[in-house]
Amino acid sequence: MKTKRQDVRNIAIIAHVDHGKTTLVDELLKQSGVFRANQEVQERVMDSNDIERERGITILSKNTAVFYKGIKINIIDTPGHADFGGEVERVLKMVNGVVLVVDAFEGAMPQTKFVLRKALELGLPVIVCINKIDRPEARPDAVIDEVLELFMDLDATDEQLDCPFVYASAKDGVAVLDLTDDEKNMEPLFETIIDYIPAPEGDPDASTQVLISTIDYNEYVGRIGVGKVDNGSISVNQEMMLINHHNPDKQEKVKISKLYEFDGLKKIEVQRAEIGSIVAISGISDISIGDTLCSPEHPIAIPFQKISEPTIAMQFLVNDSPFAGKDGKYVTSRHIRDRLFRELNTDVSLRVEETENADCFKVSGRGELHLSVLIENMRREGYEFAVSKAEVLYKKNEKGQRLEPVELAYVDVPEEFTGVVIEKLSQRKGELQNMSTSNGGYTRLEFLIPSRGLIGYRGEFLTDTRGNGILNTSFNGYTPYKGDIQYRKQGSLIAFEAGESVTYGLFNAQERGTLFIGPGEKVYAGMVIGQNNKTDDIELNVCKTKHLTNTRSSNADEALRLTPPRILSLEEALDFIDTDELLEVTPNNLRIRKKILDARIRKRTALNN
Repeated sequence: MKTKRQDVRNIAIIAHVDHGKTTLVDELLKQSGVFRANQEVQERVMDSNDIERERGITILSKNTAVFYKGIKINIIDTPGHADFGGEVERVLKMVNGVVLVVDAFEGAMPQTKFVLRKALELGLPVIVCINKIDRPEARPDAVIDEVLELFMDLDATDEQLDCPFVYASAKDGVAVLDLTDDEKNMEPLFETIIDYIPAPEGDPDASTQVLISTIDYNEYVGRIGVGKVDNGSISVNQEMMLINHHNPDKQEKVKISKLYEFDGLKKIEVQRAEIGSIVAISGISDISIGDTLCSPEHPIAIPFQKISEPTIAMQFLVNDSPFAGKDGKYVTSRHIRDRLFRELNTDVSLRVEETENADCFKVSGRGELHLSVLIENMRREGYEFAVSKAEVLYKKNEKGQRLEPVELAYVDVPEEFTGVVIEKLSQRKGELQNMSTSNGGYTRLEFLIPSRGLIGYRGEFLTDTRGNGILNTSFNGYTPYKGDIQYRKQGSLIAFEAGESVTYGLFNAQERGTLFIGPGEKVYAGMVIGQNNKTDDIELNVCKTKHLTNTRSSNADEALRLTPPRILSLEEALDFIDTDELLEVTPNNLRIRKKILDARIRKRTALNN
């Protein structure tokens, strides 16, 4: 018989990127006494990965637990970025309700819609937390209307529409149920969670069923499966059957060697866990997301939604430039292959395929950000490799028509930049769906645009809007191919020979376009050193020094004024490279180069094509 477990609540915190959910979790941890009174706690303690901390984004969902009035609240902090949507879809299967965090100024944004739709489809109750009410330009009342409109757009039920609203400032550690209340602490949010989110239910006497929703990985114990006990109980040394709803052939007898529950930021080893508990299980080598652990007597798999397919792909290649192996610790194809396949342990939205060429791997993901985070992680770990331009993955329909992925792009820009944004996105096959003005002189544009139309656009967008624009996208499905798009209007400036760049050579080169390097940098033939002002590629000798004569000394060189070079970030470099170029990635350098370094072979190949 099904019973409710009243001493547990399981919630996920969902939100658009940068609306403050990780900071909110910090405060819930602090105020529930997880940290000692004098303990120094870094900000956004849940973002454990360096890149997450630097960029202020959550990439992997994190589990934590707090105790409030004797009730254990398991909290899952989820990513807000659409590229990591695969994470969000899965963790919602573990919880009985969600806290939707919305910025009191920005209001409902594309990813708010994306994560909320997933929660409503699963019939989960929602608590809306209007965060950042301390912002001077906050407009909480208008944001509530926007959120309710969003609920209606997503066909929420009457019960879901009748959801509680909590106002909070996660930064100040306070929450209130009414804006006129005195702000003290997070108690109103804790109380709302306990009153409104249903307790988990299941049959404690039935056969055990645990659905694995996320995978953690640890060098020492290997894969760790995290999931909720749906029925029965689970204990150490229990004999279990590992099965999968989407893969009926998978039937494996396993034994539970270690079992953990979450407490604050730690995993606590336990001997047994009951229904409603979120547990971590180690010791099963090939456990994967979507697997069900169940009693061998009644092996029934829990249905699980399939993970969204990748939409773009890149090639990861062994670095074969003249500077190969000078910088990285791991440079061989075996190193790169092992690292990419290890990433599959934790990232289920990623695909890695071997190609006919042993030195090249095809890596597919949910978006440019998804793949750039992997590239950045690898270079920090000491890997050296090259990557090609991102390409979208096409599909074919029954009629044999080529289909391509399309995105909904939401652009918020000051009014004076709307013209240039509409012009650029239209050139990239974007169709304007909607246009509205908001207070504060901002215009919101909604475009339906092929995913490939957005590749390489973000850098240009920031330049066009002088850094004042906000661009958000969410995947919208597949439509028939919309025709060719010209990615880049300008060509590349290419180094003519190997050597070290000098001021004299660079001074002559800078008249042709924008340089990416300064003096004293090592270059090789075929390396891209800048962007041409015109459409074609040109080769330049930047290692050329001035001929000395009796009348002119080399000191005159110092009088030459160079424009500071444009140093590209990883994202900008990935945006910039063209289909005949590669990005050489090493722990200390990013270099753009032509795929074919020899100029004569390059020209011959171009003529033949």
